[in-house]
Amino acid sequence: MNSKLKDANVDFLFQAILALKTPEECYSFFEDLCTVPELKAMSQRLHVAKMLSEHRVYSDIVAETGASTATISRVNRSLNYGSDGYSVVFKRLGLKQDE
Repeated sequence: MNSKLKDANVDFLFQAILALKTPEECYSFFEDLCTVPELKAMSQRLHVAKMLSEHRVYSDIVAETGASTATISRVNRSLNYGSDGYSVVFKRLGLKQDE
């Protein structure tokens, strides 16, 4: 885990997120917490990560998500060298991941 990220405020944020139980609760909470562009950017990165884990090519990802190649590269770096957060989520969602 990135020690620059860990602090009491981030812990509180994650506890709040873990307390949510339904998609409707998530919509309400994140609408209050984030701007629309922030939420769209996070959801776009997750979509990019899913497509990269399916070995989709950059051109297809750009066409489907509208993400920049810089964003795709950043997400790809996280998938390959990050903390495996995307993998945990994909596994728990029952999404197939190619190795």
